[in-house]
Amino acid sequence: MKFLDIGEVAAKTGSRPSALRYYEDIGLISPISRRGLRRQYAPDVLLNLRLIALGRLAGFSLAEISGMFGKDGKPRLSRAALHQKADELDRQIRELTTLSNTLRHVAECRAPSHLECPTFRRLLHVAPRQVRARKALRAKRAR
Repeated sequence: MKFLDIGEVAAKTGSRPSALRYYEDIGLISPISRRGLRRQYAPDVLLNLRLIALGRLAGFSLAEISGMFGKDGKPRLSRAALHQKADELDRQIRELTTLSNTLRHVAECRAPSHLECPTFRRLLHVAPRQVRARKALRAKRAR
């Protein structure tokens, strides 16, 4: 089996070597050996790094992603966690679509002033609640 050194892994995945070392430090990936000072990885590390990238894109924290790998380094994806994240993304999509539609309405509103537009005034009341809800969600995920 041909091993990949850290530079090859970085080139193939677009990850910086410092990110790979960090992922190693927190237990997301493991080198097989070293050749000189360069870490050597099994080819399946590429799949793990793609899964990590997908998890990050989906909004999972590195701690949550770490829990998706077994002690053997193989993926152990929780269907319940994936459903929960998909539901969260669907909610965010709905919120962002509503926000986008509202902003488009306000941009095209014929009211003399934005503050005279009822839709814009509603947005001004809803925005602080949305910000608090997002902060609470982030804090919950960080725990």
